[in-house]
Formats: sequence, C-alpha cells, structure tokens
Amino acid sequence: MHFHRSLSFFAASLIFTGLAGSIGSAAEPLTLDVWPGQAPGERKGEVGEEQLQPPRKEQKPVQRLTNVTQPTITVYRPQPEKDTGAAVLICPGGGYSILAWDLEGTEVAAWLNSIGVTGIVLKYRVPRRKDRAKHDAPLQDAQRALSLVRQHSEEWNLDARRIGILGFSAGGHLAAAASTNFVRRNYDPIDDVETLSCRPDFTVLIYPAYLTSETGLAPEFRVTKETPETFFVHAGNDPISPENSIAFYLALKKANVPAELHIYASGGHGFGLRPSSHPASSWPARCEQWLRSRGFLATDRKGE
Repeated sequence: MHFHRSLSFFAASLIFTGLAGSIGSAAEPLTLDVWPGQAPGERKGEVGEEQLQPPRKEQKPVQRLTNVTQPTITVYRPQPEKDTGAAVLICPGGGYSILAWDLEGTEVAAWLNSIGVTGIVLKYRVPRRKDRAKHDAPLQDAQRALSLVRQHSEEWNLDARRIGILGFSAGGHLAAAASTNFVRRNYDPIDDVETLSCRPDFTVLIYPAYLTSETGLAPEFRVTKETPETFFVHAGNDPISPENSIAFYLALKKANVPAELHIYASGGHGFGLRPSSHPASSWPARCEQWLRSRGFLATDRKGE
C-alpha cells in the first residue's frame, strides 16, 4: 500500500502533454458493435443515444453520452514500433447514468497508446435499466466485449493472455464486476464469441464507486484466487470514500491475489488523466510501472 503526499505539476503535465497526437499517427480507430443484433433485454423503440451539453461553469468540458442502447467497442491501436501486444478494455464512469466519454475514455486510450497498449473504449448501456441492478446490462456488455477482443486478437496483433480492463468510478465498479464474475456469464450465450474467456488478465480501478455495502464488500463481487491482479488509485479526499478501494484490496490480499493500492493525499473525484497540482495526477506513471513490473508490457510474448 502506497501513500503519496507531493507531486511535481511539471511531471504530471509531461504525462498528458501530446497524448492526443499519439493516436492520430497510428491506425484510424475501428468501431464494432458488441452484439450482433439487439442487446439482451433491450426493446425496440428505445430513446436513441444523446450527447449532453456540459455545464456552463465547467472549466474543462467533458463529453457526456447517455441513452446508449447499442453498445460498441472503439479500438485505438498504438504505433507499430511501440506495440507491446497488450490491450485494455476501458470503462468510462458516470454513475451508470452517463459516460464521461473523453475524460475517462478516449483520453485514456491515447495514454495507453503512448505506452504501447491498444486502448479499447467500451460504450456500455446507460442509464441504468428499470427493474434491473445498476450494473446488470453493462456487465453483459463488458463480458461480451472481452470475449470479442479475444476473438479479434490475432487480427489486431494482440496477446490474448494480456487483455486487461480499466474503469473509473461507476466504470470501476463495472470493471470489478467483470473481474469477479467471469465463471458464469450474465446472459445466455448466443454464438461462438462466448466460447472465448471473458476473464480480464489484469484490472485497473481508478476511484471506483459502489464497491462496498453496509457489511463490507458488495455481494456482487466474488473474489477468489482466480481474480485478476489489480491496481488501485484513490484520493484521500474523494467524496466517494477510498474505503471502496481498500475493501476490495483487502479481499484480494486475503485471496492471495497480487494487488497494488495508491491512496493520494488529494485529488477529489473524476480527475481522469488531466494534469493538476494534486498528487493523484501522477497515477498514470505509477500504473505504467506496475504494468511493466508485472510483465504485461513485455514485448517477448509467450508462444511467439
């Protein structure tokens, strides 16, 4: 467990500066539907996808999507000379009401590309469906998306054994749910995609929400020795308590699953990768170090 109290603003800026251009010089992004037809439980005539206008006082506008009924994955490939063969499915946050599409989606894909990782942004169903658990439909989308990435791994030059998941806030809850519910799918299999594993090989949880209940870790999380090793980031002054990350970390520790937890002195909630004077802005560098130390960015891939 690591606690950080200081940060060079200049160093944080270096993490973010120029990332937007790193995607443009690689292959153009590819978008695929997660489902071959209508997603499970969806009805025809649902309200179509909508992009919300940012609040007028928002200094750094965030692109917000809602009314998502047709889940997709958008694949951002790194430059060939940087490509490590690793990939990460990115789950933006937004309280299961909206998706913070750029702040916690496309900007994250740009950073991943800069370290040689394919970033795959998941557009999962929001807002939460009536009479269903908040994560029920999104978990279906995430499980199917992970298998879909594995189906295309050879085509996209990916190592099917180094496909991770990363989530922010509610997207962190979704990533945690996908990481602990891979033995049994949250929907009935529909085609050959479901013959491929939906277990992430590693997990990154950034200020995750909804991980705890009154009695401890929320019941939807089934942490076992097979749960993927996990990297956590939380700010101590986050209104969504760092106890969310701590409870999950302790469950992993009890199950003897390798994990790394960073609780920073300040940063609040919803900071994404955008640089600031807060210590939490250094998390991408720490995460890259973790990925390298655990072998997920190794270029000498097994079986090649």
